[in-house]
Amino acid sequence: MKPIVSIIMGSTSDLPVMEKAAKFLDDMEIPFEMNALSAHRTPSEVEQFAREAEGRGIKVILAAAGMAAALPGVIAANTTIPVIGIPIKGMLDGLDAMLSIIQMPPGIPVATVGVNAAQNAAIIATQILALGDPEIAKRNAAYKASLKDKIVKANADLKEVSFKFKTN
Repeated sequence: MKPIVSIIMGSTSDLPVMEKAAKFLDDMEIPFEMNALSAHRTPSEVEQFAREAEGRGIKVILAAAGMAAALPGVIAANTTIPVIGIPIKGMLDGLDAMLSIIQMPPGIPVATVGVNAAQNAAIIATQILALGDPEIAKRNAAYKASLKDKIVKANADLKEVSFKFKTN
């Protein structure tokens, strides 16, 4: 099994957030890899990873970083593969990381999700992959339908909640 999505984090301290992306990809039966690479501490390894990713069959990269959050941008600068940045909550509740990721120069785009929103990044990756893979598209459609089912059930359950002045 060869990975088609790469999950990259600045350090393993990001793993509790990035596990949500890994779990979603696993549930969607999408092969992925996970690595820790730092734009500041292992810059040559990050550049090599980004330059070689497409040749290894990677189709989407999820890159998480906190604080200065250079990792997604450095990866995007060295590949034509879509990069989705995940800002990690750190010093300024993740605002520092988010601003670092969303303010990329023209020509070096990084799609960005909310702070610690690794699952949303994995969902976007799945939607990108679904464009060229009918099986992933089916699984993605089933997932989206399940979201509706959860809310419909939650609303039905609320009818059972009783308060003296509740009218429904």
